[in-house]
Amino acid sequence: MVKGLKKKDRLPYIIALSALLVSGSAVFYSVYGLSKLFAGASTEVIIMAGALEFAKLVVASLLYVYWDEINKLLRLYLTIACITLMLITSGGIYGFLSGAYQETATKSELLDKHALMLEVKQNRFQEQLNSEKELVVYYTEALSNPTMIQYVDKESGQLVTTTSSRQRKLMTNQLNDARDNVSVFNDSISKYDILILNKKISNESARELGPLKYVAKSLGVEMDKVVNYFLLLIVFVFDPLAICLVIAANFAFLRVNTIDIEETKNESKSFGEWVSSLPVRYYIKKK
Repeated sequence: MVKGLKKKDRLPYIIALSALLVSGSAVFYSVYGLSKLFAGASTEVIIMAGALEFAKLVVASLLYVYWDEINKLLRLYLTIACITLMLITSGGIYGFLSGAYQETATKSELLDKHALMLEVKQNRFQEQLNSEKELVVYYTEALSNPTMIQYVDKESGQLVTTTSSRQRKLMTNQLNDARDNVSVFNDSISKYDILILNKKISNESARELGPLKYVAKSLGVEMDKVVNYFLLLIVFVFDPLAICLVIAANFAFLRVNTIDIEETKNESKSFGEWVSSLPVRYYIKKK
C-alpha cells in the first residue's frame, strides 16, 4: 500500500487484497478438487481449471467496467460463462471439502470398527469368565461338606451324594482349574480394556469430527446430512463472494479515480477564477 494515501484512497487496495485472498483460496480448492475428481489427467486439469478461474475474474471485471459498451450477444455469453464457471468452481470446492471429510470419516470409521472388534473379543472372554465363575461356585458348594460331596448330575439333573475320595479329588482339581481360568480371563479382559482405551485415545479423526457429531446428535440428524448442509453454506458464500469483491474493487478504483479527476478540475477552475479576479494593475506591476 502506498504511503501517504488518504483513508478513502486506501479502501480500494484493501478490497482488492481481500478479493485476491478469497479468489485465490477458491481457485486453489477448486483446482485441487477437480484434479482429484479427474485423477487420470490431474496435471492437464490443473492447467485448464487455473486458466478458466483467471478468465472468470477477468470476465467479471470486464462486464462491470464495459457493460454498456459490449455487444448484447457477447454480454449475454460472457454472463452465462461467468455463472457457469462459478458453478464449476463451487463444485470443485465442494468436491475438495467433501473429499477431506470422507477421508477423515473413513479413518475414524476404521478405528471404530477395530475398537468394536476388540470389544467383541473382550465380550467372549467375559462370557467365558462368567462361565468359569459359575463353575467355581458350583465346585465350592459341592466340596463345602468335608465328609461327603453333593452335586447335581449334568446328564440326569438329579442331586448326587457321595463320599468317594476320588470324586472329591477330581472336583478339587476342576475347582483349581476353574480358578486359574478366572485369573487368566481377568488378565485378558484387562489387556483388551487397555487396547480399546488406547485405540479410542489415538483416534484423532474422532476428535476432529466431535463438534459435527455433537451438532448432529443435538439436531437428531445424521452427521452426513449436517456436513452436507455445512458444505453447501460454504460453497454458496465462497466463490460468489470472490466475484462480488472483484466487482467491488473495480467500483472502488473507478470511484476514487472519478473523485480525483473532479477534484483536479475544481482546483484548476478555482485557480483560473482567482487569476481572473486579480486587478489589472497587478499584471502591469508584474510586467
